[in-house]
Amino acid sequence: MRLVKSEGALLVPFKADGRLWREQLQAVPVKSCSKLLHQLETLEAGQKPGFGIEERRVLAMDHLVRFHLNSPTLFATSIVARGHQRGRLYVFDRRDRVTWSEVHRRYIQLVADLSGVAIESDLMLQEARLHERVDRQISIGAEIQAQLLPDRCPVIEGIELAACCRPAFQVGGDYYDFIPTRPELLGPRREHGRWALVIGDVMGKGVPAGLLMTMLRGMLRAEVLSGLPPDRILHDLNQLAQEDLSQSHRFVTLFYSDFDPRTRRLRFANAAHNPPLIWRAQQCRISRLDTTGLLIGLQPEADYGCDDVVLEPGDVLLYYTDGVTEAPGLSGDRFDEKRLIQALEMACHSHLSSQGILDCLFCCLDRFVGPSGNLQDDASMVVLKVQA
Repeated sequence: MRLVKSEGALLVPFKADGRLWREQLQAVPVKSCSKLLHQLETLEAGQKPGFGIEERRVLAMDHLVRFHLNSPTLFATSIVARGHQRGRLYVFDRRDRVTWSEVHRRYIQLVADLSGVAIESDLMLQEARLHERVDRQISIGAEIQAQLLPDRCPVIEGIELAACCRPAFQVGGDYYDFIPTRPELLGPRREHGRWALVIGDVMGKGVPAGLLMTMLRGMLRAEVLSGLPPDRILHDLNQLAQEDLSQSHRFVTLFYSDFDPRTRRLRFANAAHNPPLIWRAQQCRISRLDTTGLLIGLQPEADYGCDDVVLEPGDVLLYYTDGVTEAPGLSGDRFDEKRLIQALEMACHSHLSSQGILDCLFCCLDRFVGPSGNLQDDASMVVLKVQA
């Protein structure tokens, strides 16, 4: 204004998506432009007449500014930065004392160019802050998930355990756990006691999925203490979690089993999770452990089937999440259950330990996915091997 000795100026910046940036509207003097500012704030893009970077919207805005200012002397220019229109600058003089010259126009264009740099810098700063928030959410989600998963496998009489969760870029809702049914027992008495072996997956990713699984974990651990059979535990857990899950529009798959080291009997129930695979050492064949059951949170009065199996020396049980079988390969195919069964057969024929089997399975998965190692979802596996 001082450069060209005009009465006032109006700066109308645009956001990165082309919409009018209402919070950054600037006018001098404010009092004489108050009605115009109010009109600009309320008639944003998407409302009639609407303003933004499209030519017809810019012309509509120019017309509105000219109408409200009623200035015989009005100069308008676009604010451009990095090849993108970032707003409009209006300089006006209702006293009609300014005679526009080429020097005036250059001064105003210089101010517009400097404004463009400032707007672009502000937009880049906002984008950086958004990325920081997203990165922080991923970090928080990873922390939540890390707290959910056991930091080591427990010692249980007669079996070896190995487990690993391979997280995808985005935090998922994978969960596995080993829960003593009588946590008050210590040392060898706990090792000989019954244990719950659980694996599940919340539909969705990020912090919300992690928080839901935290809630489910707490509910499940309380249910385990009841000593009820697996089908009753899933039934009660489903009723407890129904309201929270329905409000979040998410569901949970969960395979629940309990193992008694004294009898080597494994009881199990399934809430629509990927059925674990069992390798029978004597028959050298693989089958699935499965029962009927709906997703947790889908129906309030859902019933769950229950079954059991007696494990023999050398038997191997593989719990896994769908991030394993749905992992994409270089050709676009999925790893799928067939490939997982083939990998498990190869590992079991090699007479490896539970950790060796787990390492072998992830090695097969890594070869299939390729050097990029990109997983679309968390890939979790738990291997149980009965000692000979």
